[in-house]
Amino acid sequence: MSAVTSPLVWEHVQPAAARRLLTGAIDAFAERGFQATTTRDIASRAGMSPAALYVHYPSKERLLFEISLYGHRAALDVLRSADTGSSAEDRLRSMIAAFTAWHAEHHTIARVVQYELAALSPEHLAEVAVIRRAISAQIEQVLADGVQDGSFTVDDLPGTTLAVLSLAIDVARWYTPHRGDPAALGTLYADLAHRMVQA
Repeated sequence: MSAVTSPLVWEHVQPAAARRLLTGAIDAFAERGFQATTTRDIASRAGMSPAALYVHYPSKERLLFEISLYGHRAALDVLRSADTGSSAEDRLRSMIAAFTAWHAEHHTIARVVQYELAALSPEHLAEVAVIRRAISAQIEQVLADGVQDGSFTVDDLPGTTLAVLSLAIDVARWYTPHRGDPAALGTLYADLAHRMVQA
């Protein structure tokens, strides 16, 4: 079992059977995609019968929603916690370094969170979209602050925000532990993001 889906990460999910189903779903969705994953796949990874899934979750989509909600909140918390420093440059570097490292270290859940959104119901997608907008706003604000103090040159704030976030997010798509240290990758991507907006 990976560190990303260890029971300790999901201690808030009770009872233990519900937690096992959730972590089994993360691994299955990351490996096979939401559409190709069956409830039997998820239950099997949890060491349970397919019928047991419905005792804890009304649907496969509900599992995806719980995973998406938790993952997006965790990613937003990482960004907010890293928004430190005395200058916009320091803040941007800190935020992108932390956000990139999180997507590498937690690549299994991040892959599900970032690339299976289309399978959410409209209501659940709307709830997750609020958090996604908050993530974008966090980066857009530091870019705007850098433009205001003259340290950044950004002609298109929303477009540049998307480009900077995409750098970090895409790490989840290809990252495996042998591809390097998450912290070192974070430092590299922070430097790349800073170069993109340097005045």
